[in-house]
Amino acid sequence: MDLSKVKDEVKRDLCRRYFFYGLAFLPFLWAVNAVWFYKEAFKRSPFPEQKEIRKYSILSGLGAIIWIIILGTWVIVYQTNRASWGELGDDLSFILPQGRP
Repeated sequence: MDLSKVKDEVKRDLCRRYFFYGLAFLPFLWAVNAVWFYKEAFKRSPFPEQKEIRKYSILSGLGAIIWIIILGTWVIVYQTNRASWGELGDDLSFILPQGRP
């Protein structure tokens, strides 16, 4: 969709909708929202809906960054400790590695 052809009210509503959909544990949608509306929120000359678009764009970007940090931390902790967790580590894994750690 070309944002230049859409009215500002529709852009604001779409940005808000993407932010709230992202609350359903969809951090990728937050990342898309932050990137997609960046120009509208920060680069374009001021318009009435810009303040709300900027707010939802910033919140979406922060939410995506927080999710990336949480997910990255979990991956590092799991990968480094899976073998020492014994059966729990195996139960959390989809693919069980063969052999000894």
